[in-house]
Amino acid sequence: MARINLLPWREQLREERKQRFLVTLAGVFIVAAGAVFLGDQYLNSAIEQQTARNEFIRKEIAVLDARIKEISELKTRRQQLLERMKIIQDLQGNRPIIGRVFDQLVRTLPDGVHFTGVKMTAKNVAIVGAAESNNRVSNLMRNLDASEWLTAPNLTEVKSVTAGAVDQANVFQLSVQQTQPALAAEEAKQ
Repeated sequence: MARINLLPWREQLREERKQRFLVTLAGVFIVAAGAVFLGDQYLNSAIEQQTARNEFIRKEIAVLDARIKEISELKTRRQQLLERMKIIQDLQGNRPIIGRVFDQLVRTLPDGVHFTGVKMTAKNVAIVGAAESNNRVSNLMRNLDASEWLTAPNLTEVKSVTAGAVDQANVFQLSVQQTQPALAAEEAKQ
């Protein structure tokens, strides 16, 4: 006889398939949720690492900026010290020259002439004085021109002043350039 299966096998098969589908769907959902969670954790970790790197770089930049500022200040201070050293060296080098210039002023001073004021500005010497006559002023100018340490005398003013009933003096102003004998010889050769 033929066997007829009256059990609802199709419904059982459908239920089994539905159960497998739901289990598979739940598994895929759990795996997807896990993947999203792990991806989120990975990205958050990468962002935190990059933020930490950026913060480290900012700190190092601040340290380097401070060093750059310090180096700049040191360079400025060094430049100031070098300028001071140069001024001191110039003063030390010019010390004997000033003595020589005053010695030459005394040596070139003829009788009957005296200085009432001497002012030295850089290489220019301004002289104010009095002489008994114009010839004495001329002698002074010739002597200054012949000096090794002084050159280019320039008479600015000569006035005749009466000091009393008998005395008469000529007040003069002149300027002369201070030079060094070696420099004067080199300029003469050129």
